[in-house]
Amino acid sequence: MFEGFQPSGPTGLRKPHLVAVVAFDGVVLGDLATPCEIFGRVRDSAGRPCYEVRICSLRRQVKSELLTLKVPWRLPSIRTAKTIIIPGVDNLDKTIPRELIGALRWAVDHGQRVASICTGAFVLAQTGALDGLGATTHWLLAKELARRHPEVVVNADVLYVDNGNLLTSAGAAAGLDLCLHLVRKDFGAEAAAHAARLAVMPLERAGGQAQFIVHESPVGNTSMEPLLLWIERNLGRSLSLPVIARHAAMSTRTLSRRFTEQVGTTPARWITLGRIRHAQRLLETTDLSVEQVATQTGFRSATVLRDHFGRIVGTTPTTYRREFSLSPVLSKTRLIWSR
Repeated sequence: MFEGFQPSGPTGLRKPHLVAVVAFDGVVLGDLATPCEIFGRVRDSAGRPCYEVRICSLRRQVKSELLTLKVPWRLPSIRTAKTIIIPGVDNLDKTIPRELIGALRWAVDHGQRVASICTGAFVLAQTGALDGLGATTHWLLAKELARRHPEVVVNADVLYVDNGNLLTSAGAAAGLDLCLHLVRKDFGAEAAAHAARLAVMPLERAGGQAQFIVHESPVGNTSMEPLLLWIERNLGRSLSLPVIARHAAMSTRTLSRRFTEQVGTTPARWITLGRIRHAQRLLETTDLSVEQVATQTGFRSATVLRDHFGRIVGTTPTTYRREFSLSPVLSKTRLIWSR
């Protein structure tokens, strides 16, 4: 069970974070579905949705490559949304209505958070909001984005770029990473981990990772599943390859081969990523010192934790705590993931 945060206030009621996903002729259906899938799965401890997701468009009907959609909300939803998501467009030469570009520019100018998925960066770039900023899109189209919008600093190698209230992601799966990143910013690492598990995908990768990085396979129907669960429950222990092999009743050579075949990575990397996730939770939900977090997560010293944390998360434990620790509204409740 996942116990989320407890809303504050005398009635305990909390208004969901409104996400507006814009739709237009030529919208990529996978990109349109991604934010609905991720944001729609985030719940608080009482089972209430943390987000309200609205698909909105200029007109009631929108034509994609394969079907016509009836969209329930119009563009004025953008004005009240806290987050606006721009999915990809299937044809870069398709004309995006001026009314939509204007509505997106209005949102940017009024400090709302606007994020694009894949070729949605071409739509966002038309507002001029990305001028002088870093951005990304699908690696095959990065040069075209730079050609059409030379003022944008295009990075073809990363999964997503976070400029604060303006974010862009690379293609397909990177949209999932971006949405999970936003969940983590809004409600914490534990909420993002929970949404990732429900969506049957690994926890979001850091934005600075390469677009071609290989995902570790999620726990599923594999003979490694009992071992993976045992590892997660014993991350604070010394988990050398011989120790794991003894528990699995295999030779170290057989374990390494089967682990890589079924999980998609080495035991050492799986353990390191698990420890980093555990460290993120402790940094976010407790007042333990970095040294204590290192001890509890199996890194043994703050120096080793900082080294792995910086390499994987892209920041220091202290900076991460400052950015993602629970807000005063949430500080009285600890997020718990129990298996």
